[in-house]
Amino acid sequence: MGLLRYYKIRMMNVDWEIQLEAKQDFIDICGSYNYVSVLLGGDTMDVDVNKYLVREGEKIDLSAWATACDIEIDKKKVKNELMPKAIEEINGWQEKLFADNHYGVLIVLQAMDAAGKDGTVKHVFGPLNPAGVHVHSFKQPSLEEKDHDYMWRINKALPGRGEIGVFNRSHYEDVVVTHIHDLIKSAGLPEKLIKKNIWEQRYRQIRDWERYLVENGFPIIKIFLHISKGEQKKRLIDRIVTKQKNWKFAMSDIEERQYWDRYQKTYSEVISATSTKQAPWYIVPADDKWYTRYVVSKLLVQQLRDIHPAFPKLSADVESQLAQFRKILKEVDLNDLKDIKSVLDKK
Repeated sequence: MGLLRYYKIRMMNVDWEIQLEAKQDFIDICGSYNYVSVLLGGDTMDVDVNKYLVREGEKIDLSAWATACDIEIDKKKVKNELMPKAIEEINGWQEKLFADNHYGVLIVLQAMDAAGKDGTVKHVFGPLNPAGVHVHSFKQPSLEEKDHDYMWRINKALPGRGEIGVFNRSHYEDVVVTHIHDLIKSAGLPEKLIKKNIWEQRYRQIRDWERYLVENGFPIIKIFLHISKGEQKKRLIDRIVTKQKNWKFAMSDIEERQYWDRYQKTYSEVISATSTKQAPWYIVPADDKWYTRYVVSKLLVQQLRDIHPAFPKLSADVESQLAQFRKILKEVDLNDLKDIKSVLDKK
């Protein structure tokens, strides 16, 4: 598929937006420009994040999905205009989400090493109110964590109502890394429970668990940051040669790169098996960091718009009290808010 361009047209006094690869496609659909009263423009519009959605039951192969920006969109406009606008909208929704205190949102970030998870967290969630955002990075399980079921540590890190939780890696490590390196035998499970269908069983457990969360007011946005092998190589070399990035380097990154093909195959299987209508996966291109971060921000905007939280309505008593306070503030010169009570007592 080539680069997609949005065309906005007016046909029979109705505005339409259509997404096509070329203007010739536009002509083929309309027959001729005589059918269109006004052509409003041919510039690229905003990104449609649902193009990265994996639908329930869809069998995917990651090699067929884009790793770089695959629409015609201006980088400077994204960084200087569209991204700040998205963050501003998220901030507005976040305040209402916190005040409403009914829904919580969970963002799951999975990816190959050096795909940009930390940078995405910094640029998308860093500007938000930290009181309502909780980021949890899952490392190798501790001895205590191994003494429990694999979801135990995940449940402990879930966001509360009114909060946005971000998982930098997640429960999916237990069906990806554990599978690739055959760590299931050292996970503490009774031997008789480790059967050939262990992974299908875990996929089912994860689907059920995620559905449970969604049905209890915790929608989930699952994002796979899809980086190419070539771009990963560049970033790993950059961690070695750039002093300011040396701290990011880990020998395990190089070692895990040897398993690239197995990771791609396993992730394809896992995403196919666990993308559901309630908790779908989005495979987001990760070679262009500016685009990745923008798409993730738009996914969060889309979810918050869907929730549409609002500031809670005040009770009649509180509304009455506030009306009195506003009236007093207009009538009396108060040095301190505590003076309001004395004024009310006199009245």
